[in-house]
Amino acid sequence: MSSEAPGAPGPDPRVSVVVITHNRRAELLRTLGRLAELPERPAVFVVDNASTDGTPETVARVHPWVRLLRAERNLGAVGRNVAVARVTTPYVAFCDDDSWWEPGSLAAAADLLDGHPDLAAVTARIVVEPEGAEDPIVAELRDSPLPGPDWLPGPALGSFLAAATVLRTDAFRAAGGFSPRLWLGGEEELLATDLAVRGWWLAYAEELTVHHAPSAVRDATGRRVDGLRNTLWFTWLRRPLSAALRRTWYLARTVPRDASSARAFGRALAGLPWVLRERRVVPAGVEERLRLLEAEQRRSTARRYVG
Repeated sequence: MSSEAPGAPGPDPRVSVVVITHNRRAELLRTLGRLAELPERPAVFVVDNASTDGTPETVARVHPWVRLLRAERNLGAVGRNVAVARVTTPYVAFCDDDSWWEPGSLAAAADLLDGHPDLAAVTARIVVEPEGAEDPIVAELRDSPLPGPDWLPGPALGSFLAAATVLRTDAFRAAGGFSPRLWLGGEEELLATDLAVRGWWLAYAEELTVHHAPSAVRDATGRRVDGLRNTLWFTWLRRPLSAALRRTWYLARTVPRDASSARAFGRALAGLPWVLRERRVVPAGVEERLRLLEAEQRRSTARRYVG
């Protein structure tokens, strides 16, 4: 990493950064270059999810300061769990291989978490590059309908975006991290709800910024299938029966009527035996938040099962 300028503040020991990647060498190298320039100089963990494009070899050569973990298969979001198990800082920031934190945002996030002991996570404003415009999801975070305690540093959230969030390491571990069942695609909702059940709060923090340069190397249809399947699984795992049936019926009526949607529903139904075994309905207070979020999600233009 680059050396510090005379008189510059030293590294911030409170936050580590975890990045998962799979066959996106160019994007990852750009992200690591940006992270190397951060004034906080965080420890950076990269979990390579069995890339076949030379990613881990290149990272080891170009960025030897990175703590590189090589998975034997594509673990999806669970790769983050592998890295967090090795994190020694009180807070962990996630970003994707096509996104990076703005200088100063990690320290600001740590300050917020230091000052609010019942806050599990803060989610940043997302700026889409190269245009520099806000991601459409930001307006929904900023205008979250959820009520929260007066001490929250920003609007209360019911979920978070992993690529733009700093979490308490201990809270993440205690809640079990990301579910291996969900793999990738909307995997945050289940973890966020399990944090809420444990009494934690999540908040949007306007003063934090993450930059996102969407990768051209992405399977939009595959992500839609996984995202819809995971939404159904989450609904069946945590919502009361009436709410689960209502949400399932709404999705069945509104998602595109195509092979991808049919595949998603088929995969969700195939998992029903384990879902019923592991089903744990949330308390009434948490369900009320989920109900409010459901109404917001129906109006969302940023979250659609298309592609």
